[in-house]
Amino acid sequence: MSAVWRTARSSIRRRRVQTAVLGLVVFSSTVAVVVALGLLEAASAPFDRAFAQHRGAHVSASFSRDDVSDGQLEATGGRPGVEATAGPFEQAVVTLPDDGAELVPGLLPGPLMVVGRASPDGPVDRVRVHVGRWATGPGEMVVAGPGSEELLGRAIGLSDGRKLTIVGYAESLTGTANAWVTPRQAAELGPDSVQMLYRFTDAATASEVRDGTERATAALPARALLSTVSYLTVKERIGSVANAYLPYLLGFGVLGLAVAVLIVANVVSGAVVAGFRAIGILKSVGFTPRQVVAVHLTAVLVPAAAGSLLGTAVGSVALGPLVDTVFFGVGAQNLSVSVGTWVLVTPMLGMPALAAVAALVPALRAGRLSAARAISAGSAPRAGRGRGVQHRLAGSRLPRSLSLGLGLPFARPGRSALTLAAVLLGVTTVTLAAGLAATLTAFGKAVQGTADTVVYAGRAAHGETTPRQGDEETEALLHSLPGASDVVALAWLDLYLAGDPQRIQVQFIRGEYGSLGGETIVEGRTFESPDEVVAASQFLDERGMKVGDRLTLTWGDRKRSVTIVGAMLGGNRDLLEAGWETLGGLAPEQKATQYWVQLTADGDAGAYNAAVRKADPGLRPQALSTTDANVVAIVGSASVIALLLAVVAALGVFNTVVLDAHERRRDLGVLKSIGMTPRQVTVMMTASMAALGAVGAAVGVPLGLGAHRLVVPAMTEAAGLRAPSFLMDVWHAPVIVLLGLSGVVIAIGGALVPARSAGRLTVAQALHNE
Repeated sequence: MSAVWRTARSSIRRRRVQTAVLGLVVFSSTVAVVVALGLLEAASAPFDRAFAQHRGAHVSASFSRDDVSDGQLEATGGRPGVEATAGPFEQAVVTLPDDGAELVPGLLPGPLMVVGRASPDGPVDRVRVHVGRWATGPGEMVVAGPGSEELLGRAIGLSDGRKLTIVGYAESLTGTANAWVTPRQAAELGPDSVQMLYRFTDAATASEVRDGTERATAALPARALLSTVSYLTVKERIGSVANAYLPYLLGFGVLGLAVAVLIVANVVSGAVVAGFRAIGILKSVGFTPRQVVAVHLTAVLVPAAAGSLLGTAVGSVALGPLVDTVFFGVGAQNLSVSVGTWVLVTPMLGMPALAAVAALVPALRAGRLSAARAISAGSAPRAGRGRGVQHRLAGSRLPRSLSLGLGLPFARPGRSALTLAAVLLGVTTVTLAAGLAATLTAFGKAVQGTADTVVYAGRAAHGETTPRQGDEETEALLHSLPGASDVVALAWLDLYLAGDPQRIQVQFIRGEYGSLGGETIVEGRTFESPDEVVAASQFLDERGMKVGDRLTLTWGDRKRSVTIVGAMLGGNRDLLEAGWETLGGLAPEQKATQYWVQLTADGDAGAYNAAVRKADPGLRPQALSTTDANVVAIVGSASVIALLLAVVAALGVFNTVVLDAHERRRDLGVLKSIGMTPRQVTVMMTASMAALGAVGAAVGVPLGLGAHRLVVPAMTEAAGLRAPSFLMDVWHAPVIVLLGLSGVVIAIGGALVPARSAGRLTVAQALHNE
């Protein structure tokens, strides 16, 4: 065994370039696999683990206090299929005034859903207190959300003059309340509904949750149930961004794994073939076939193991920030977002195993060769391989360096096929990344609209300078300034749906919002009357609603019933849009808080904003950005992965040219001796790979286009979006041509360095082994 190790170590030192290429390929491939597997695992596991730990509620149900008694609600715990219950808990909606006080996390001005609960523990929905303590006395309140010790003891005034003091910050995984108080305190706040939390024996699917709810409430009056919130809705909400990542990560993961397998197999088998001459020498000095195989496997496993260890370390470091970017949402602070050990162990052990398998077949073949045959096999490809194609190319009018170079891939068809496949997959990855970038850019523009700047109106309650004029006069002023094309007034309110503890946002619009691009309607139409609203498609899907359904908006003690007339493509899953007349029925005193301005074709946002500030110090203009953090994250991560795989493919080309130059040293010496210049040698070696790059691009670009048509619909469906067709129609002829050139760029980029090295060989160096 010592002889095998010494020989393998000598082989590693002697073939430094091949060893370095092998280690670098395994390193890059391992990083790509770790990132892909880690994101997949992080996006699928945390909620289920936390839900079991916190005994989350499968359903949070709100009932009318006037139509059902506590005894009737408690009896629902004995219904078939009900595993456990918590409640009944009194629910009250209180209003936080916009009085200019410093904002507290989780407590924005407007309505607040408060639940009376004696303890954070219980058989269902164990609330985690992460700052302070639970409310135990009168006037105490625990707020849902992140907080700090400095905020404890802060007195929060309600619109009716009462005050509640913050004694803690907590979080319910399934979002059952915005704040908690003692049951006695809740009764004093004038509750009009009561909450029950249920866990069912079967609740894996939406239909099972619905059936469990129907069985639990079957004995109650039909009008008693106001609303229900399923844990599946909360789970989807928490992982919505991560879910959108999964399809493209899966696509890149498959491509990355395929590229890694092909390149490692190509590099390893080529390294063994290049060592045939050494095999013959080993056999001639007495090494057995088994020892020969062991030498080559050891020479492969050492750099492969080093590359996989380093790649796992780098991949794990890169994975942390990427997981933090991808995985966020309501209740995410309750989740332990981490990746399993298998994500690191699998690539760390799997990549060297892959290298060993790739090396085993040629190593076994080498072990069976006789000494004389092994020495002769290592000098050059066997005669007759690809000769017909090479002769026809030699007879063409192409320059001799090009004709010889284009014929080289046919001398080693197996190696060329592996290199071609790697370049093909690299082009496919680049094409998919370019398509995702174009689609997400189009999505951002559709959501943001065509407005160029937004003007905020100062509010006296927050110590800001207020506009000199009234609401409509301010709008007219903005329209009159040079460069303005159109102005739309908007007011935002945080409201509730009747009986639902989750706050929603409603955007009230005055003016032709469609003229600024607005939210793209993907189903139905835009609102036209005071009793109509448009909802985000995720809003409808989460709540099991559809266009044509009615819902009730509540603002304090005011309510308004509206009809959903359209679904829009939007990034805010809790967003409704309505006309200005609808606002008059809920909060007639509310004024516009911002104005969206579209400029003329020659308008300048900077000059217009300066004119706004000069005209009225109470207005704060700000240029709009179409950049979205999620879009940047997806495009950025896709670009990094595509670049990584393109580099891996280029390394495969690099290795192929190194092996070709090694095997053809004698041919290169002969060509140089009859007058071929170093530049012609470089062109010859580079042209051989450029041809493979062109073929790879011709196949890889259509494959990338097909992958784009599969991945984008899967991403939009996972994110709960109803995507319009323009998100798919992002391809144009110039872009496709550039993508076609990417295969040639990958091939030439990988071939150039070893080709130039081959061109600098002298005749004496090339013929030295002869």
